[in-house]
Amino acid sequence: MPELRVDGVTKRFDKVLAVDNASFTASPGRILGLLGPNGAGKTTTIRMIAYITVPDTGQVLFGDKQVGPWSQKQMGYLPEERGLYRKMKVGEQLTYFGELKGLSHSEAVKRVKHWLDRFDASDWYGRKTNELSKGMQQKVQFVTAVLHDPELLILDEPFVGLDPINAEVLQDVIMELKEAGRTILFASHRMEQVEQLCDDICLISQGKIVVNGELREIKKSFGRNTILLDFEGPDGFLDDLESRQLVRINVRSKSHAEIRLLNDTRPRVVLDEALRHTHEISRFELVEPSMREIFVTAVTAQQGAEAIEV
Repeated sequence: MPELRVDGVTKRFDKVLAVDNASFTASPGRILGLLGPNGAGKTTTIRMIAYITVPDTGQVLFGDKQVGPWSQKQMGYLPEERGLYRKMKVGEQLTYFGELKGLSHSEAVKRVKHWLDRFDASDWYGRKTNELSKGMQQKVQFVTAVLHDPELLILDEPFVGLDPINAEVLQDVIMELKEAGRTILFASHRMEQVEQLCDDICLISQGKIVVNGELREIKKSFGRNTILLDFEGPDGFLDDLESRQLVRINVRSKSHAEIRLLNDTRPRVVLDEALRHTHEISRFELVEPSMREIFVTAVTAQQGAEAIEV
């Protein structure tokens, strides 16, 4: 399977520099998480990979050739903005999309029935799209992206509208495609799914790549600087620690906190405060940062810095 390589790509729209000299690689049999806050340049990058727009400088290669109309036929793209015909029957439009990707009519029908059956949706074949729920439409949209068995798959927020059961089914399918050697780009704001699915991470902020590499190595590079705390009792000590700039509270609920240590604060400082002010501590664990913490840290503290290669 070919490798995808984005090499020194820059894209400007009038006075806005959307993507600034971005370079990264997505390998077959691996999932690359393409991440970034709103307006970071992520969608523009995806559109250049999909040959919907072209870079001002740099190049996008799939295998040893620059992307173009030829690569679109080998690519499956699930955009964040959905593109189904609402009054057209599901089976008819999926068959139509398959034929656009080069399948014969009979082969397209065969594959449509296979994929609808895989998603327990065989009875949708003759239904119009506007009769389906948002989650159902999302699964139909996914089928359009994989129907022609693409070598490169771009998934932009693929789990939107899905309940936990259907999200798990879709996740299983994505992992099967990975095991089959497909090159997969996964764009999402749901950091827990990024951690579950992705092998590699590319984080874009203000058009620049600020984190780029293997997920496990990235997490190691940030060190064990996060405390997971489960407790019973008052939680005002967390506000005090944060006001003194000793920690940042990333996640907080009535009896749980995810705490980032700042300014060389030692874990014992947090433990002493928790012991002093709470009734019971059932968990105190020093761990590597979550993907959410890495995202926040990279976007706020490292914004505009050179990419971190690990």
